[in-house]
Amino acid sequence: MIEWSAVSVGYPGGATVGPIDLAVGDGEWLGLIGPNGAGKSTLLEAAVGVVAHTGAVTLAGRPGRRGLDVAWMPQRPVLPETMGVAEYVILGRTPHLGFLGAESRHDIEIVTDALARLGLTSLARRSLGTLSGGEAQRVVLARALAQEAPVLLLDEPTANLDMGHAVEVLELLDTLRAKEGLTVVTAEHDLTLAGRYADRLVLMSDGSVVADGSPRVVLTESVLAAHYGADVKVLQDEQGPIVIPRRSPHAGPNATD
Repeated sequence: MIEWSAVSVGYPGGATVGPIDLAVGDGEWLGLIGPNGAGKSTLLEAAVGVVAHTGAVTLAGRPGRRGLDVAWMPQRPVLPETMGVAEYVILGRTPHLGFLGAESRHDIEIVTDALARLGLTSLARRSLGTLSGGEAQRVVLARALAQEAPVLLLDEPTANLDMGHAVEVLELLDTLRAKEGLTVVTAEHDLTLAGRYADRLVLMSDGSVVADGSPRVVLTESVLAAHYGADVKVLQDEQGPIVIPRRSPHAGPNATD
């Protein structure tokens, strides 16, 4: 379990996120949704110490061990252009190595498997600077998976991915969650994808949690209109809600007074 207890983050000018109280159970997939600037990324960053915060983030009731208990995929990772793909992914094994320790055969096998799972084997020797945005996104995820942490915090894991690769990545995460009991927290802008894969959605707005529940409870036309300021239609099917934006009516060439 990962738990945020009265977590608050302050920014210059008086903007704040929180206080947030939020608990995610073992093996649960929580999707964080909300408009830009709602605080989704900040909440994830507080959990890994990227931003200063008050309150506490704990794992199973204790402080997390950096790099071992939580794997973190930031929204805008820094990618050294000349570093090789495999070289970058193996950095995910660093927390498992002793002082001045070298990678073992086991570490190499884990990295090889992570690359294969994400369709990156053929790119292993490429430098990061030569990758497309979607390829780079999958490489960052591969590094997170190589950590073998029980909790995955992923900020926009499908950003820059085409529909096919986005679904492949989310299906992989769901498979790993079921097989290995991973706890997954994702910040996601695509509301339909979020509702398809997450067990539970938390909607954030203006730094606060404004809705928390199943996708069918949170993804309603009235809730989304209130917090996104958008006119949408929500359809329900057996796999979850489908969110469709409605076009605003406007005067066309044949409009009359």
